[in-house]
Amino acid sequence: MADIEFTKDTHVAHVRLNRPKSLNAISPEMDEALFAAWTEINADPDIWVTILSAEGDRAFCVGADVSGGTDRAGRMALGGGLTGIGGPLVTLNKPLIAAVQGYVLGGGLELALCADIIVSTATAQFGLPETKVGIIGECGVVHRAIRQLPYRVALAMIMTGERMPASEAWRHGLVNELVEDPANLMAAATAWAEKLNAASPLAVQAARHAALARLAAPLDVALATKFELIEAYAMSEDQAEGRRAFAEKRQPRWTGR
Repeated sequence: MADIEFTKDTHVAHVRLNRPKSLNAISPEMDEALFAAWTEINADPDIWVTILSAEGDRAFCVGADVSGGTDRAGRMALGGGLTGIGGPLVTLNKPLIAAVQGYVLGGGLELALCADIIVSTATAQFGLPETKVGIIGECGVVHRAIRQLPYRVALAMIMTGERMPASEAWRHGLVNELVEDPANLMAAATAWAEKLNAASPLAVQAARHAALARLAAPLDVALATKFELIEAYAMSEDQAEGRRAFAEKRQPRWTGR
């Protein structure tokens, strides 16, 4: 079985980490496979949303595979992000849902933080354990954590290496939905994908891009920005279909074009 499973199903791509015996720790080969998957997802107009998940009950991902030592000759470039550990900084153009369980640690937490929506089992544990073993993570997870969690909550996690239970992650808004029964995790993630795909995929992508592209900008700068994706959507088939469907009082039939 491949360490990364990549499949497509009716406008939904599935990327699944598949090294459960290693707690889905990310090897250099997995970095390369993840990079290839995100590249294909960006290039395929028939993919509208992606679900990132992992095999096994014990862990979503515990970060880098350091079984061969901390020096990784196979690392492609520093940067972190969607390639997990040390891969090029990838910007995904489509919505990403992370379905997580068990340990979500280090670079595995960064993978989850790259998602737009996180669905978690109620027993998952989130954390940055690096300082407890005397290292500082090279990936950008600390920068993502400080932006996605309350300031002191993020710093406590970064500095102490203590784990955060899923209930606390949900309370701080890090997680969109808690799933009590792990058997229902993928069903919950799929339901979120269906909600996203009920909307125009091009409108979703354009709105998501606009929100994220000016996230750190002052409001007046964001309001004054013209976004090419939004302007392009105005000329799309889906925009015309949305108008027709509204006038005809029916559900729109999106094509992503």
